[in-house]
Amino acid sequence: MEIHQVEGFDPQRRSFNRNAEIHRSDQGLSGRFHYEGLRVETGTHFEVHLVMADLIERLQRLGFAQLRSRVNFKGSRYLAERHPWVDYQDPVAR
Repeated sequence: MEIHQVEGFDPQRRSFNRNAEIHRSDQGLSGRFHYEGLRVETGTHFEVHLVMADLIERLQRLGFAQLRSRVNFKGSRYLAERHPWVDYQDPVAR
């Protein structure tokens, strides 16, 4: 399992910082994210960056904004200070 730190602003414009879990199965990789009473799960993908892109898109559709992430753990190995943040551009309002 990998754990990615996700931070930004929730739909009420409060800053947040939560973990997203990336799980491996026979079908591929999927992500899970919990925030207050909200649970978001991604589809199954074959690469971690696709799981994270799916998760971020789902969060943005729910009103989350100015999101960024970085890997914190791969298995039990702590990596956060070694990996840069990935910033995700907010969708353009129509």
